[in-house]
Amino acid sequence: MKKIILTDKAPAPIGPYSQGVEINGLLFFSGQIAIDPAEGRIVATDVEGQTRQVLANIAALLKEAGLTAENVAKTTVFIKNIADFSKVNALYAGMFGGDTPARSCVEVSNLPAGALVEIEIVAAR
Repeated sequence: MKKIILTDKAPAPIGPYSQGVEINGLLFFSGQIAIDPAEGRIVATDVEGQTRQVLANIAALLKEAGLTAENVAKTTVFIKNIADFSKVNALYAGMFGGDTPARSCVEVSNLPAGALVEIEIVAAR
């Protein structure tokens, strides 16, 4: 049975997709960019500020599903400039500590709304 995950503590979907979907104890969350849900737009202009907002959005989605960062099994990080990897990585490490999920990280030519970083996650109960 499929269950949709939705919270107003993370940015609302701007297209035909869900914030998250749970099927058989696996949770798939759409990529999060640095949209501040209270403002409805990207507020931070640097990669550190945007990464903090992305991680806050992810934490809100996990909380809505009754999960924590410990439940995250896999992440994919999309970064506009791979030279910013160490900045993103330092903040990312702060969220996951020593219990890190599997991860892919790729540089991309563009992201929605002019974002500098996007992260999607897969979690399990």
